[in-house]
Order: sequence, then C-alpha cells, then structure tokens
Amino acid sequence: MVFAGFWREVWTVALVNHLWQSTLVALLAWLLTLALKNNHARARYWIWMVASVKFLVPFSAFVAIGESLRPVAAAPMQSTAFTVVAEKVAQPVQSLTIDFSDASVAAASHPAHSVAAILFVIWACGCLFVLLRWARSWWAVRLAVRASSPMALMADVPVRMSSELLEPGIFGIFRPVILLPKSIIDRLTTPQIESILAHEMCHLRRRDNLTIAIHMLVEAAFWFHPAVWWIEARLLEERERACDEAVLQAGNEAEVYAESILSVCKFYAEAPMACMSGVTGSDLKRRIVRIMTSPMARKLDLRRKLLLGVVALAAISAPVIFGSLHITQVNAQAAAPAVADQGLAGTWQGTLHPGHDLRIVIKVTKDASGYKATTYSIDQGGAPIPATAVTLDGSNVKISIVAINGSYEGKLSPDGNTITGTFTQGSPLPLVLTRATPETAWTIPAPPPKIPRMDANASPSFDVATIKPSRADEPGPAFLVRGRRFETRATTLTQLLIFAYGVNQKQLIGLPTWADNKFDIQGQPDAPGAPSSDQWKGMMQKLLAERFGLTFHREKRVMPVYVLSVASGGPKMTKNDTDPNGLGGMFFRQLGRLTVTNSSMDAFTSMILQGAVLDRPVLNQTGLNGKFNFTLNWTPDDSQFSGMGARVPPPTDGENALPNLYTALQEQVGLKLEATKAPAEVLVIDHITEPSAN
Repeated sequence: MVFAGFWREVWTVALVNHLWQSTLVALLAWLLTLALKNNHARARYWIWMVASVKFLVPFSAFVAIGESLRPVAAAPMQSTAFTVVAEKVAQPVQSLTIDFSDASVAAASHPAHSVAAILFVIWACGCLFVLLRWARSWWAVRLAVRASSPMALMADVPVRMSSELLEPGIFGIFRPVILLPKSIIDRLTTPQIESILAHEMCHLRRRDNLTIAIHMLVEAAFWFHPAVWWIEARLLEERERACDEAVLQAGNEAEVYAESILSVCKFYAEAPMACMSGVTGSDLKRRIVRIMTSPMARKLDLRRKLLLGVVALAAISAPVIFGSLHITQVNAQAAAPAVADQGLAGTWQGTLHPGHDLRIVIKVTKDASGYKATTYSIDQGGAPIPATAVTLDGSNVKISIVAINGSYEGKLSPDGNTITGTFTQGSPLPLVLTRATPETAWTIPAPPPKIPRMDANASPSFDVATIKPSRADEPGPAFLVRGRRFETRATTLTQLLIFAYGVNQKQLIGLPTWADNKFDIQGQPDAPGAPSSDQWKGMMQKLLAERFGLTFHREKRVMPVYVLSVASGGPKMTKNDTDPNGLGGMFFRQLGRLTVTNSSMDAFTSMILQGAVLDRPVLNQTGLNGKFNFTLNWTPDDSQFSGMGARVPPPTDGENALPNLYTALQEQVGLKLEATKAPAEVLVIDHITEPSAN
C-alpha cells in the first residue's frame, strides 16, 4: 500500500517517463554511431553528447511548446494513430488514482511521502558522493597547477611544467592551461612532444573539457542510471579517437605519435578526472592498432547527413506535434462550447486502484442555486457522501467534500465526457472521471436499512461489553460507532472518563497510576434502536461504574480555562440540516487537521478542544445552536494533544506553514478562544480498580 501510494504521485510518473525517454534516446544514439562507425569520430562524439544532454531536457518541454502553438480557436481534435502510439511509447507509465472515501486508503498517501523522502535522501547522498569525489580530484590537479612553473613554449594557451608524474593534459574550462610533467623533455623526443602538444591543442579547440563537464553534471544528477556511465565511456573513447584523427590529418607520423602515447602511458599516471583532457584515455591496445593500421576516416556523405538531419528533426518535432494534436491537451477555450452545451450535471464514474479496484460514482445535479453532488464508493458499501460545493468555471471543475476533508480540481474535456484532475486529501492525487450513460452506469447498492432512533427517554446499558488490553502497536485512540455497535481502540482510563463526562484531564482528580494503560472495548446497547450521543455517554458511565468500580464526587474549583465565543466577523461554519438527530463525526486526518460533520458546539468544545487538544477546560459561550460541518487546519504546539498521548513534531516556518490554533479558529470558522480563570467543576475519584479482561 505504501509503495502503491508512492507510485501514484504525479512527479513519480513524470520522472519514470523521463528516464524511459532518455534511455530510448541513448539506444537511438548507439544505433546511429553504429551506422557511422567508419566516419569521423567527432560526429559520433556529438551524437553521444546529445544523448547525455537529453537527461537534462525532458520531452515534456517540447510537448508544452506544441500545446502553446495550438490556435486558441481550434476545434477539438480526436486522438490520431500518431498520438496514440506516441503516448504509449513516450509515456508507458500512466498516473494511477486512489480511493478518497476510505480513511485507511487516504492515510496510505502519507507513508508514500515517507518513501519519497527516503529515496530523496538516498539520491542526495549518491549525488553528493559523486560531486565530492570529483571535487577531490579537481583539487589535486589544481594544487599541481599552482605548484607548477611556466614554460617558454609557443602555444595558444599557457604551458606549465609540473613535478607531479601526471600525464600531459588541458586543465581548466574558461582559462585553460597545458600541464606537462617536467621529465617529459628527457623521456620523449622533440617530434613526440610536438605530437602530444598537437593532441592537446585538438582537445582545446574542441572544448572537450566543457562538454565533459556538462556530462559530469548529468552523472551527478542521474548517478543511479547505468546509461549515463555507459555514455561517459563512449564519450571518452570518441573524444580521444577524434583527436587521434586530427593529429594524423595534420601530418604527424603515425609511428611517432603511437610511440609518444605509449611513453606517456609507461611513465605517467592518467588524469584523475574526465574533464581534464589528457592523452592516455580509451582502450590503449585498440587505439594503437587503429593509429597504425586504420585508414583515414571518411567524411559524412549526403546519405548520412540526411540521416542525421531527419533523426534530429524528428526528435524535436515529434513531441511538439504530439503536444499540438493530443486530445487531452486541447486549449481550455476550445472546450468552452461543448462544456456550455452539456454542463457538468450527470453521473460520473471511474475505477480507482489503491492496490485493488474501487468503483467510485459522483452524481451531479443542477438547480437555480447551482450545482450539487453526492459521491458513492460502490465497493465500500455505497454510502452517500454529500459534496459541500461544486463549481464549473469554463472547463475548470472544483468539488469540495468537507465530510472527508477533501477537494477535487480538474479539467472537463472538449466533448464534456471526461474530467482529468487531482483529488487532494492531505496530498494531491490524480483522479480521472468519465460521464456515464444509462447503459454504462454502475448500479449503486441500496443503503442498509436505517436503524430507528432509540427512545429519547431510554437509559440503556451495554448488553455485553468486552474489555481487553490493547496491543502495543494498536493505533489510537479511537471511539467508533457503527449502527448499534460501539467500539474503542487503544483508549486509556483518562480518555474514557473524558468521553463519558465531557471534562478535561485537569478536571480529573485522583487518577490511579494505571490511568494510562490502554484498553479495547466493544459492546452494544440492551435497548432497541440507535442511541444518541448522550445515551452512548450514559452507557460508558454505567460501564465505568460496573466494570471499573468507579465512584467519585464533584467539586467546584477556580482554575485556568479557555472561553470559546463567536469572533467579531461571525461564524464561518456550514449549518448541517440533513439529519439533526444523527450522530456527529469528528476525526483527525493528522495532528492539526480536523474534520467535523453534523456536530454541535457543545460536542466540539468538550470532545475536541478540551478533551483532545487543549490542556485546560473550555467553556462554550458561543450561543450557537444546531449542528455544523467544518474543517480546521492549524500547526499544533507542544502544549496540545496531551489528552491523546500524541507527540507533536516541531513547527515549521515555511511559506505554507499553517497558523496556530487561535488564528485558525478565527480565520477559518469564525470563533475566538481566550484564556482566563473561572470556577470549573472537577471530578474527585474516590475509588476505581483496573478491570479484568473478558
């Protein structure tokens, strides 16, 4: 699941496609060099150099150029055979989608970021290792150059003599110098030295140090790809071969030149870095045989020039043409007529693949007030999840689903039958929807029979309740209600008391030493119907008395408290009128990311603010009646969430950092939280015992 979430990331798909495209270009370069094996090495060198630079230039840049060249008023175009084949070859990996109605699946996107972070650290370590290795070699040569002395020799660049036993070479990119070992004058004849200098001057004219330095950057960024190291070997081979050809074409004797190379290899060490162009590179035996026996390389004839021209033109024009023809990239203005005619109303559906298939349906309707939508996850029971806002601006679609703290943004296709976009629930994920017809629409399962509400005057108890110690790795705490079934996971005595009596931890006096032991509790009521929130709390109070032997008395004490009131701008929450008697939902996607549905201010104050987040009691003075839907996103500090036993990570100060709780309450939901002192009721525990498991 973790790796499936990682694989769905947009950047992952883009990177894999880019590496695949660059690998294809490297293979194409190899085929071209085979076709030109009898021609000048400099042509093959530049073919390999283009393959190297391709790793730095994604084809998506050329596709974007093609999109920009499409006329604004162009009519929508259907997919052609060219675009279909091009997409399959150039982009074999396509974006996957993920279910957004299942909290467990949505949570899987967060470990995916951990995988991405681990891979980034591995990549950064590899990149740093490569750069440091090159920097060390460069510094060693730099010290040799600084310790060298100038030599009076006619050349286009300064010539310096070094006491190091380092082969002759060109050092530097923008201010190059020729570095010769001092003993070379005694070990090589004048004609041999002249041939060596001719070789180095060829490197200088070709600017080999610059081009190899560019490839070294490619190696540092893509060190994990075998092709970049293969390309380096080919570049070094063709570089030396091109200079060998130039030296021989300049009139130097092949035997003298070969002897000079052998002498250098015999007495001196090879240059420690590729971007210092020396003499000894490439396969020595093959190189000497080639110098002594191979005929002069042929120039490119018209046929091969046309081959290179056609390949170069195709490599650039193909992605540009693809971008201008691809149906999913049609300009938004071109889609406006079709969108305006058909609109967004209808049934949309698609299959998500979070490790297994999940069929999702979104039904959109339109009335005088605008669009409305309801989502269904067929393979997860098909319970309706209402959207809180749906907009269509041109071809831009936006859907907000507060109940799951999610939102969807996409583009409606020119024919009005496809929406391609991203769903965001903590992290953005790709999601594609298609318009259903009566023949293709999936059947939404009928909802389970609705359980009637329990008599408001009933005082139920748990019929049979099981209490067991939680596993050490049990996630929680969690309070779950499914119809008539009640369940807690990894909940402590303190949390059970907070839930049952609506108090803060500081209002509990005399807790036992085992108050932080965790329990799993399951049970259902002994009376017919679905209990209300207050009835569930009453059942927990009876369970604490019967199974934990709880007895206590109440007192009033003055203590630090928070007062929750309406801010000056008024409340900014959405009133929930769908089911005033229904159970509310309050859950954290992560610390500081809260979704509240169909809940009263009393419940929000007692269960969330004072029960889970804050370290003191909270008095509800909002005066707001009814139930509300809203989301609250903030950066928690280390004084919060002690009631949940959670460890709050250090806050970040980046541009996208969320505000603190006080600012978030005021800006996002229109409430104000102030600290003061006031009398508050406390529960003084007289007796309690740890329950036995059953």
